[in-house]
Amino acid sequence: MSDKLLFLTGHLAEERLKSTLAEAGQGQHKWTVHNVGIKVAALMTEKILRNRLEGPLEADQVILPGRVRMDLESLSAHYGVPFILGPEEMIDLPQFLGRGAKQPDLSNYDINIFAEIVSAPEVPLEKVIARARTYQAAGADVIDIGCQPDVPFPHLEETVQALKAEGLKVSVDSGDVDELQRGALAGADYVLSLDETSLDAVAGTTCVPVLVPKPHGDLDSLLRAIDKANALGIKHLADPILDPIHFGFVASLERYAELRRYCPNVEILMGTGNLTELTDADSQGLTTLLLGICSELQIRNVLIVQVSPHTRRTVEEHDAARRLMYRAREDNALPKGYGGGLLSLHELRAFAQTPDQIAETAKAIRDSNFRIEAASDGVHIYNRFGHHADTDPFELFPKLGIEDDASHAFYLGYELAKAEIAQRLGKRYTQDRPLDWGVAADAPDDDKIHHAPEGATLRAAREKNEKARAAAKAEKDAAKARSNDKT
Repeated sequence: MSDKLLFLTGHLAEERLKSTLAEAGQGQHKWTVHNVGIKVAALMTEKILRNRLEGPLEADQVILPGRVRMDLESLSAHYGVPFILGPEEMIDLPQFLGRGAKQPDLSNYDINIFAEIVSAPEVPLEKVIARARTYQAAGADVIDIGCQPDVPFPHLEETVQALKAEGLKVSVDSGDVDELQRGALAGADYVLSLDETSLDAVAGTTCVPVLVPKPHGDLDSLLRAIDKANALGIKHLADPILDPIHFGFVASLERYAELRRYCPNVEILMGTGNLTELTDADSQGLTTLLLGICSELQIRNVLIVQVSPHTRRTVEEHDAARRLMYRAREDNALPKGYGGGLLSLHELRAFAQTPDQIAETAKAIRDSNFRIEAASDGVHIYNRFGHHADTDPFELFPKLGIEDDASHAFYLGYELAKAEIAQRLGKRYTQDRPLDWGVAADAPDDDKIHHAPEGATLRAAREKNEKARAAAKAEKDAAKARSNDKT
């Protein structure tokens, strides 16, 4: 990296930032550290920065601490130099610099997600539409209408047309060829699934069939179906069918690889539900592995189902995995070091500071506000009155002196519980921020310009102090009045 970088920081982090940059192999001529004159750089405001940072700047980029909240575009325009956010924790800085001081671009992908609405004949149309919108927001490209064996679907056409009216791509998934033909004639974009004997069901329509082997596992029959579709000029996808573990899983993977070797240009679909739904394991790892296989074999379509409670986020997982695999493949790199939310229970670098680094920070604190950290040896809490650490937060309570401050005790109890969970799992903990569960849970909105508003416990403490000051003033005024009366 040849750019001249200017890093802005505060008193507490200045020396550690300099040593981190030196250890990361950044030559001294490539960077400068500027202390803006406050204790904690993350709390700096745009007004403070403009008052304390004089231009013009001898830098090609200015790197701000990741927790800073200010208008970066406004600062960039003011100084004539790009201002960007660095990582939230200094431990992540070497990796950030290794990417050229840029966050990884995970905006692109080349795998389409077909998200099935299961048992669609029994779901009211308005709920089908609502579910389709939810799936689309989570990353689905095609809404798959899942039919049921021996269950009449008289409103199939209405369902297809209603979803199309929402601007959605639609597929119909059924073992009944008549239902597939009805779906195709109603305007479905895809039908799942046809074989060499039933391909004529979509003749005369623009619907794209997904072709499967018949009998199951017979790759030769799938190849014949592909040849027939090509001869008829019918655009198609091919699906050798993924089987569950212990019921042909490895052999089914081999079929996908063989199909790609025999037909290097055919578009392939893989249904992942036979692995994610039928394996009692967190689905993120399974999904990531399957999407890695898809990436290598250029399988650009996946059919997912979201039925079991443990797969409640499978659309989001597939979306994250396809973006990760695309980025890594385009970079000719391992799918590692890009983030993307597929690490939920654990972190690559769990603890932002070592116990010794926390102890050094604690020595520099001169106020009574409690700071909480998680480290390899337990949960740390410190202020100017002391520094305590333990693996059991209940052991910390007697040392904090907050027995008569209910709102403060509630706040610290909540934060210490979060810190304990993070410490036990090896997750990253940041005080006053929710734990990051990646794609496993929705993250709260994060305002990158403004700091979070005052919370309930802080507000309660402030109001309590204001009332105490008001009561003290009233008592003082009353005492003064009594004194004046006596004289």
